[in-house]
Amino acid sequence: MNNLFANLPTTVFEVMSSLARETGAINLGQGFPDDPGPEDVRRAAADAVLNGYNQYPSMMGIPELRSAIATHYKHWQGVDLDPNTEVMVTSGATEALAGAILGIVEPGDEVVLFEPMYDAYLPLVRLAGGVPKFVTLQPPHFRLTEEALAQAFSPKTKAVLFNNPLNPTATTFSDEDLNLLADFCRRFDAIAISDEVWEHVVFDGRQHRPILALDGLRERSVKIGSAGKIFSLTGWKVGFVCAAPHIMKVLAKSHQFLTFTTAPNLQAAVAYGLAKDDAYFEDMRKNFARSRDRFTDGLRTLGFDVIPSQGTYFVNIDIAPLDETDDVAFCRRLVMEHGVAAIPVSAFYAQGAVKNVVRFCFAKKDATLDAGLERLADAVRKAR
Repeated sequence: MNNLFANLPTTVFEVMSSLARETGAINLGQGFPDDPGPEDVRRAAADAVLNGYNQYPSMMGIPELRSAIATHYKHWQGVDLDPNTEVMVTSGATEALAGAILGIVEPGDEVVLFEPMYDAYLPLVRLAGGVPKFVTLQPPHFRLTEEALAQAFSPKTKAVLFNNPLNPTATTFSDEDLNLLADFCRRFDAIAISDEVWEHVVFDGRQHRPILALDGLRERSVKIGSAGKIFSLTGWKVGFVCAAPHIMKVLAKSHQFLTFTTAPNLQAAVAYGLAKDDAYFEDMRKNFARSRDRFTDGLRTLGFDVIPSQGTYFVNIDIAPLDETDDVAFCRRLVMEHGVAAIPVSAFYAQGAVKNVVRFCFAKKDATLDAGLERLADAVRKAR
């Protein structure tokens, strides 16, 4: 057996979701909405599977979708992309990440990772033979610093794997942070692999700034997006990869021997969805922001110390004021004794884990959030 995978523990998401199923708990841990997603986009997929082409589509993605991606990013983020040479479709953003890492990183190359980090990053870097170099971000702001980057970057740095907005912290990086990272990438001749799947799920008037738009990074970056996050259709697994032609040529070869292609009906539906009026995307943000505010206000009313959510489906609480020092034990007790599943943020660290932050998913119906808050109120009462 491959020791890398054989020795990996069961993910905390699976552990908490399994406990939620076994106990009948309300699952506010794993990040998916309990809404079916936009009906017109789903109908476009159904129509395409009944009346469209269902054999192998182009490995790079159907032309309609690649063109729609380029047009969409030009409109929303001001990035000019050639759909024929700089855009590729993958079977989800995780496959896009795997393809980018395997296509760029060689054994012995150093890769800068920011923790807390999405759980797929580190195994994929190690699978490629990369040597991880960690930058540990500290709550509540999770900012980049010159000192931390200087310790992580070296002449051996091949790539940096970046996530903005950041899961699990639900924070977005400032222009100052992004410009600092761009400076280090230029200085050390590193390629930036940017996981931007939450680019449309940002709140309070924030505008996403893509990695490709940073000074000097257009020719040394890979931008990754996700239709699943844009349309709240997480099971569809349709990802986007955008990069300069000399990078894309290599990533296409990596993709060829991973999934090769993606369901054509889903691609057709995503192309339709990306062309929707601005109102759809604006309303989507407003609706998620409303759910965030409903749940956040409820948490604060119960006495929890809430770390503000700037994007994603998530909001975090600091459990230190509750005299809690072990987020894993807290979450296990929460699901077993009070019927609410959450995620301990320490699970997103490889070293020096912060143990006092717990993540909830607010991308749920009002009734689900309210029921969760009722059970959390019971937990607070018993704690006191």
